Amino acid sequence: MKLFCILLLAYVGLVQAGNAKAPSSAAFELITLGDSGGIQDGNLSAFLLRSLTENNYIALDAGSIVNGIDVALEHNAFAKLAIANDPEWHTNGTILRQHVKGYFISHGHLDHTAGMLISSPQDSSKPIYALPSVHQTMLDTYFNWQAWANFTDRGIKPQLKKYQLIDLMPKQTLAIKDTSLNVTAMSLSHPLESAVFIIEKGDDLFVYFGDTGPDAVEKQGKLKAVWQYLAQQLKSKTLRAMVIEVSFDNQRPNNLLFGHLTPKWLMTELNQFNSLLATTTDKDTPLQGAQIVISHIKYSLAKGPDPRIVIKQQLEQANNLGIKFILAKQGQRLEF
Repeated sequence: MKLFCILLLAYVGLVQAGNAKAPSSAAFELITLGDSGGIQDGNLSAFLLRSLTENNYIALDAGSIVNGIDVALEHNAFAKLAIANDPEWHTNGTILRQHVKGYFISHGHLDHTAGMLISSPQDSSKPIYALPSVHQTMLDTYFNWQAWANFTDRGIKPQLKKYQLIDLMPKQTLAIKDTSLNVTAMSLSHPLESAVFIIEKGDDLFVYFGDTGPDAVEKQGKLKAVWQYLAQQLKSKTLRAMVIEVSFDNQRPNNLLFGHLTPKWLMTELNQFNSLLATTTDKDTPLQGAQIVISHIKYSLAKGPDPRIVIKQQLEQANNLGIKFILAKQGQRLEF
């Protein structure tokens, strides 16, 4: 009997070791504050992410903030958040001021920054994390006492110092203040330099891409560098999910992409990532079952098919890797 127990324990240990990278339960919560790219004011690129072990979020881009929180509240997206009691502020204000601990701005375009700018007069003090060029764009373009007051701790005086600008240097991992998360940023190809944010909690990874064009069009190899970095990380860590843009359908010509992806180009990039991962595993399709949230679909006023429907169909038709694609929807709450 004693020998049986020893063998049983050894077997259980082997099973657990063999599944070390298989997620057992959700690690992250993602709330979509804005799902669209381009012209749909009130629903522009912005997400809240938190570890499910704590009550503090980070904002991944900030195109729509207050309206996004309002829509998320209407959809009961904060049902699992222990919201702080603050007699001075409504629930939306409490979430923004007490539970959002920093902004991660991928690049300086207005559809990724407008919500933060507009909400800043009633926001609380917190950091803005970005690549140095992105901070400089925001200082030159917005926080300049012409387009907007300078709520930061750099640039034109007076500096109101509500927001502390924290530079992210490529491939240098940094602890995120007031959370248990770490972040690593890398540069992406876009008319303004953009960034991908690789968020870590222990052995779990969540990856958020700002706007990016495909390597074959942009000729800079930046997505290849990201795939190579992630392939190394995933030797010992678990990819919980990623958010990546698909701005246009496949009918968009390459010379009019302006640093964006289509379903065809996204699948081209993901197949390259899958091939890299396959060299380190015994699987032909290591990305099978991966959860990928599609963001930044360009809203259009033109008559014709809904871009979301067309892009969803084109992704499904091209999905040769068994990926689980999820189209971001404002007010949506997801666990990964």
